[in-house]
Amino acid sequence: MAPGKIIPVTSSAHFNTLLSSSTYTIVDFYADWCGPCKTIAPVFAALAEKESKPGRVQFCKVDVDSQQDVARKYGVSAMPTFLVIKNNSVVETIRGANPSALTTAVRKAVNDASSTPAARGANFQSKGYTLGSASAPSRPVNNGGFAGLQGMMAGNGGLADMVVRFVALYFISLLSLDGYRAAEESPYNVRAGR
Repeated sequence: MAPGKIIPVTSSAHFNTLLSSSTYTIVDFYADWCGPCKTIAPVFAALAEKESKPGRVQFCKVDVDSQQDVARKYGVSAMPTFLVIKNNSVVETIRGANPSALTTAVRKAVNDASSTPAARGANFQSKGYTLGSASAPSRPVNNGGFAGLQGMMAGNGGLADMVVRFVALYFISLLSLDGYRAAEESPYNVRAGR
């Protein structure tokens, strides 16, 4: 993103990509027919021109008429609404054309972004491995997918043991006058020694 550029959001997927490409995203939810939106637009543009920092702070606009799903996701019910989003979480909301509140929120985000590492974007976050390389982690093969199933079916807390205890406790508590006490004194009680 070039500094000072306000990015128009074209879809929900585009918005998600933008959110992951910068530490802070300042979002203007607007409508073409909204008078207050047009009034504060020059203030938003000036802040974007001055405060944009690639990977740290970016500015975008969401037309609530064409991107209703994005507006609905963030509960936007009045225009203009400005959101300050840090790492996919809304940290501040400004409703209405309030230049001083918007400027304060943006400057606060810029100051915080200066002290944190820049976002790396939607690219791969790990170093990756080359097939056949010695540095790749090795996994024991055992019996493939059945190794875990065999462990669960074995005694001493396996799946079969758990099912038997559950069914036995169910019937013991169902068929006794004092179900709780009968279950507590039962040999199938999980709190008792096995």
